[in-house]
Amino acid sequence: MSVRSYADFTTQATFEIKKCDVHKLDEAPATQVVMTRDEGLQYYRTMQTMRRMELKADQLYKQKIIRGFCHLYDGQEACAVGIEGGITLSDHLITAYRAHGYTYTRGGTVKEIMAELTGRRGGIAKGKGGSMHMYCKNFYGGNGIVGAQGQIFETYNMAALWKLPAIFVCENNRYGMGTSVERASASTDYYKRGDYIPGLRVDGMDVLCVREATRFAADHCRSGKGPILMELQTYRYHGHSMSDPGVSYRTREEIQEVRGKSDPISLLKDRMLSNNMASVEELKEIDVEVRKEIEDAAQFATTDPEPPLEELCNHIFYNDPPLEVRGTNPWTKLKSVS
Repeated sequence: MSVRSYADFTTQATFEIKKCDVHKLDEAPATQVVMTRDEGLQYYRTMQTMRRMELKADQLYKQKIIRGFCHLYDGQEACAVGIEGGITLSDHLITAYRAHGYTYTRGGTVKEIMAELTGRRGGIAKGKGGSMHMYCKNFYGGNGIVGAQGQIFETYNMAALWKLPAIFVCENNRYGMGTSVERASASTDYYKRGDYIPGLRVDGMDVLCVREATRFAADHCRSGKGPILMELQTYRYHGHSMSDPGVSYRTREEIQEVRGKSDPISLLKDRMLSNNMASVEELKEIDVEVRKEIEDAAQFATTDPEPPLEELCNHIFYNDPPLEVRGTNPWTKLKSVS
């Protein structure tokens, strides 16, 4: 640890952030924002944990310890961390299939997430949900069906009619599976897709931009003005899923350019160091602690037992008496316990 005392550091600083594009709004989120040292350290630790967790998941998948679908979030960390910085844990959140990061920010532990990925009893869904089905209090998990998000325009309509306090978020990572947004969309102004719903286009690689836009959006909803749409312009470093190498429809040079110029963790780190809010040694110490947490979680995720067969059909219903469930043939009977 640095010999400098905590009293030597700047406790808070003001930052200039990129202006949001707006749709059907008379005001916009502030472009000058304040971040405290404690907030910066928290954001840094959380994003580093998410990054390292996803890199470890990549490693375990390639070792065939994690199987099935697995969609990684590295590169998009500022979206989840910034959103959480602008709302509270009592607010309700649901995401798509790229769910590991939000499971962590919503209160899941690295150990629970890694064990869920490996299908173990200690997983956050008891080893039966996997990558796309993780849940916490006020977090309704990932959604494994892409088409299930297809009713978005009907949802916009109902939310606007009823003036629901809903923030719709499009994490635009520039590719829908292997197709670039420019090839797939006649208009890439996704923040305007709500039509009659106000919208914001936000720098999704900057945690402070996302946080400020989310605060603005939350205030809009809480004041009774109805729903709002946020498009977060971000980037994923991995392919769509682990079965996609991610370099057949984009170049390695493109990925490296984004890493070099817009990485959300590097951006936050540079801000903190240049404003005397942390030392290089302090951030390195956080990196070491994060790596150890990830390694310990991976060790647990590879040694914890798998759930027994008799638990296969449990939790079909929330609070019903035990019931019989037919197995793979009419003679196999399994019990379901709520």
